[in-house]
Amino acid sequence: MKQEIALEVMLSGESVLLTGPAGAGKTFVLNQLIRVAKSEGKHVSVTATTGLAATHLGGTTIHSWSGIGVSDELPSGFADHMAKGRREIIEKTDILIIDEISMLHDFRLDMIDQVCRLVRGKDEPFGGIQIIMSGDFFQLPPINRGDSRAGGFVVGSNVWQELDPAICYLEEQHRQDDEQLLDILNSLRAGELRRHHAEQLLARVDVQPADDEILTELHTVNFDVDRLNDSKLDELEGDEIFYTQSSTGSDSYVENLQRSVLAPSVLRVKKGALVMAVKNSLDRKYVNGSLGVIIDFEPGTEYPVVEFKNGRVVTMSPDTWELRDGDKKRASITQIPLRLAWAITVHKSQGMTLDAARIDLRKAFVEGMGYVALSRVKNLNNLYLSGINQMALRVSDDAQQIDVMLRDKAARDSKRFAHYDQAAQKRQTELPKKPAKASGWAEKIATMRLTYPNAYRPWEPGQDSLLKEKFQNGATVKELSKLLGRHEGSITMRLQKHFGEDVIQTS
Repeated sequence: MKQEIALEVMLSGESVLLTGPAGAGKTFVLNQLIRVAKSEGKHVSVTATTGLAATHLGGTTIHSWSGIGVSDELPSGFADHMAKGRREIIEKTDILIIDEISMLHDFRLDMIDQVCRLVRGKDEPFGGIQIIMSGDFFQLPPINRGDSRAGGFVVGSNVWQELDPAICYLEEQHRQDDEQLLDILNSLRAGELRRHHAEQLLARVDVQPADDEILTELHTVNFDVDRLNDSKLDELEGDEIFYTQSSTGSDSYVENLQRSVLAPSVLRVKKGALVMAVKNSLDRKYVNGSLGVIIDFEPGTEYPVVEFKNGRVVTMSPDTWELRDGDKKRASITQIPLRLAWAITVHKSQGMTLDAARIDLRKAFVEGMGYVALSRVKNLNNLYLSGINQMALRVSDDAQQIDVMLRDKAARDSKRFAHYDQAAQKRQTELPKKPAKASGWAEKIATMRLTYPNAYRPWEPGQDSLLKEKFQNGATVKELSKLLGRHEGSITMRLQKHFGEDVIQTS
């Protein structure tokens, strides 16, 4: 199914599973759905099974949204003890999006369904909420641990059978441009990997990139990633520059968001460091996963100037990630949208498109991990393997059986929705556009610092201590702004970080 048809199906009110191989554009379609639905006045709750995936869409985890947390079953009287704010969010939700659905256990989807029915007082799937599930069952599966309830993919849940969602199976490829690599990935999904496929991959083990090739390494465990990044940075000459994030919201929400933000809380770089963009640029100068090298630091702001592999030179100013719960913003983190990129884990690479990568799959430990890693690059010539084990070449038998079922139903649903083609073409010309990114950021900061000398500078421990001491002794926000050389809004956000959102009433 084409992306625009899938969008039209979802906007028609159908509950849907949006699926397809890596690089088919699932996240792109979800972002279009969110923008259009909100512009039409719909209340959209954006969630995912992991905090990392939720951050890509600006949402929260489904476990947090529903209130089930890590529980294996709903306790008696669950709905009676639910917080008023949580209940209100569920009651007014029109559309619930659950991304990376492959990682959600079947029994937990039933629990979420039960919560929605109880809160909304309607005995129908999810209490009448339109459900949009998105994901690929060939990627990382739900994890079963010995000390908790075991489960399988969501297609085995009771509510799946009752809901009977429409299947929008995206087939078009928007990442790979190499028939060889596509053949390997498709054969891996189908469980039909042959000797010549394995030989094509093994042939990449002996290939070394050119000396000037910019690439990152994918590893399966965090220890290998941190060790390589630290050692590579230490090899560079020159002074280290540190960027410390700022945040708003209570500590618990900020900690939750922090686990999902790929930019580190303290970014340590030097001139010459290999870095990766960890957010999409609104003006499309780079995307999540773009690689580049720090070539300079902007005078005045000291923001890193990055020359990306696509040839663009960009001064990287701070960007913001938000943790949203329905329509409510719970927390935000502002940081330079970069991380060191000599290495990254396979898990954190999900959703990224890498120009080139060296991949070490010798320690792959779960089905689907090899597929996720290999599908990050665009073609085989930009793939360099350090090694690969048998597990990396496996996908779930259950996923293959599910895929046959999904493709069969998707074919039937495509016929049912064929009449949306004309409407879909019309809508593509009317989609709301993203706002353009503000220009002249450095000039704006320079002007702001004429009044607020410390605007957008990291908070030093001494300043934080002074802020808290003066505030507790009765100083006003206006007085603190003048004392610390920061905008009143910045003072307010910092106080809310330390003392909670309700410490100062904002309009």
